[in-house]
Amino acid sequence: MFNNLRAAILVPEIRQRVFFVFFAFAWFVFMIHVQLPNVNQAAWQRALQAGTFYNLLGFLSGGALQKLSVIAMGITPYINASIIMQLMTVVLPQLEELAKKGGEEGRKKISQYTRWLTIVLATMQASFMAIAMQRGGVFYDTSVWYLLYAIVAMVAGTLFLMWLGEQISDKGIGNGVSLIIFIGIVLRFPTYVTQTVSSTSQGGESWFNIFLYVVIALVVIVSIIFLYQGQRRVPVQQARRVVGRKMFAGRSTYIPLRLNNAGVISIIFAISILLLPQQALSWFGGKTATTAAAYLHLVGPIQFPANPAAWSEFFNVWFSPNGVAYNIVYFFLVVIFTFFYSGIVLNTRDVADNLKKTGAFIPGIRPGQPTVDYLNKILFRITTAAAIYLGLLAVLPGALQRGLSVTTFYLGSTSLLIVVGVALDTITQIEARLAMRDYRGFIKR
Repeated sequence: MFNNLRAAILVPEIRQRVFFVFFAFAWFVFMIHVQLPNVNQAAWQRALQAGTFYNLLGFLSGGALQKLSVIAMGITPYINASIIMQLMTVVLPQLEELAKKGGEEGRKKISQYTRWLTIVLATMQASFMAIAMQRGGVFYDTSVWYLLYAIVAMVAGTLFLMWLGEQISDKGIGNGVSLIIFIGIVLRFPTYVTQTVSSTSQGGESWFNIFLYVVIALVVIVSIIFLYQGQRRVPVQQARRVVGRKMFAGRSTYIPLRLNNAGVISIIFAISILLLPQQALSWFGGKTATTAAAYLHLVGPIQFPANPAAWSEFFNVWFSPNGVAYNIVYFFLVVIFTFFYSGIVLNTRDVADNLKKTGAFIPGIRPGQPTVDYLNKILFRITTAAAIYLGLLAVLPGALQRGLSVTTFYLGSTSLLIVVGVALDTITQIEARLAMRDYRGFIKR
């Protein structure tokens, strides 16, 4: 790996792309410090501590949310829009046909739809955040014009990050959006290290617990690498073909079924659903809690809390990150979404149809529906292993931190999966470009 990185720096074309990525990172860091004016920082810090949903957005923004800069929402609206469009491609036949048969123009059209949906989602999220900040006394200026200004500024910041991600994908190396999330997470690590060293030096935490925490984190990182690299290779036999007067012998190949098809999406879905009720209460206060309580009393016999204060206490007790119910529900949601998203990412019927069209087959399995059933059986097995692993990975880091009393270094499952996955993907793309350069050199000679 290190030899490939050294070779990438020596190749002018790849070196230029790598430097462009770091140049884009510098712009990202600069935008973190472009803050919204007329902000009461003390009130904003109190709002951050009270809102758990803000913490989810904060670790993806590289500290931009904590500073309340114009890119405070990060790239999250674009990620949500991409996920929604991917789901809609499966649900709507028109989009599915556009993605499969539209070619390059079809992909451009879907990308355009994703950008428009990003604007809609970013406007909605910025509006909710700005109204909540105005009611919470975060803004010194409470006029409607400043509220509109804050909404437009945050939406423009998200669109800038979306554009920057596309530029990285085009002129740099790797997926631009993933790299922006990657740098947003990594930028928080120096602060965590500084806080941990300072707290440990003052006797707040044990050096042995910190060492044990780091060792376990390294083991988890290695396991994540195996999860990303792991695949089940289904053997495929190519039938003999006759082209003109020539006969081509069949060849053996395989279908690589990845162990983790869902990636980090299942964890993001699960934690977003878990944190949504608490954040709704903090955004809209007692009015939302009273309405929800009245509705639940009407639709079912279960006696839910009937007043806002009781609702807040109910969620804080049963659905706090340290609660048992929270972690049990979190685990099962991750497992469910892993199965759901894996089924969307890999369509076994399409794979079977493509094999049949090319005259290929799985040895011992007939083409058509038997091939679909065989692939579904394999996919169910590997997805079960991946889902249980992801569920444990989502729950155990928090339990590990509480058990070792490490409170200054946050190493969540989502951040670990993103950092390791993006790093592996970027290294793979560098190796692919180096291989292309070697082939070109061979052709020239």
